[in-house]
Amino acid sequence: QVQLVESGGGLVQAGGSLRLSCAASGRTYNGGAMGWFRQAPGKERELVAAISASFSRRHYGDSAKGRFTISRDNAKNTVYLQMSNLKPEDSAVYLCAAAPRRLGVATPLLADDYDYWGQGTQVIVSS
Repeated sequence: QVQLVESGGGLVQAGGSLRLSCAASGRTYNGGAMGWFRQAPGKERELVAAISASFSRRHYGDSAKGRFTISRDNAKNTVYLQMSNLKPEDSAVYLCAAAPRRLGVATPLLADDYDYWGQGTQVIVSS
């Protein structure tokens, strides 16, 4: 089992920044690919960003390009999402996901590619 705990969400004004963190733990965690998704009320879960297990290859969803940065600290088993120039439409629950079987440079894009999920952290961007 792998446990994921997100933190860093909150209320921020439009144009502001937040950094989300996701700490992974568990006997079977081996540092595979990680991703951030978000889900707003009435909308489908969408990929925000993904990062590979090795060489930190990254993929961003269209809404995140140019504004968000995903990174990871393998020594701390933690993945981060730095969000800048936030917009009201970025308001959602942000979920961290782990794909322990996806090693190397894979950056899984679909929710079904991930095996473990955190509980989520709420981000609210006021206009």
